[in-house]
Amino acid sequence: MAAKVEFEDDNGQVVRYVRHVSGGGLVSPGARVHEGASVASTTYVEAGARVGARTRIGEGSWLEHDVLVGEDVVIDRNVHLGPRTRVQNGARIGAGARIGSDVVITHGARLLADAIVPDGTVVRRSARSGRSDFGIAA
Repeated sequence: MAAKVEFEDDNGQVVRYVRHVSGGGLVSPGARVHEGASVASTTYVEAGARVGARTRIGEGSWLEHDVLVGEDVVIDRNVHLGPRTRVQNGARIGAGARIGSDVVITHGARLLADAIVPDGTVVRRSARSGRSDFGIAA
């Protein structure tokens, strides 16, 4: 597997990525991913994104520009995090979730598989269940 990857996007711009040491995911040189994080090989982390220690990001996921992900977060496979989204420490995001832009997922919140979260939403952890109010998409 090549350590550096380049390709041309739909706008004719050359886009560059570097493979992360743990998992081989594609990380923009303008992003910072902790070496203790795991980024699956088919995952993309865009410029300006930050990922904390002990975070795991599953296959086929995409973290858009300026996304901030804390420590000890689990992002399952095929998850999309929109621009400027913030995921705080200990959060869990289920497979196939679609998270809009400027979303805040608070400390320890849980999102079920296939959840759809609109732009600008704050997802809080429920005191009773530990889950958020966002479940399976309708």
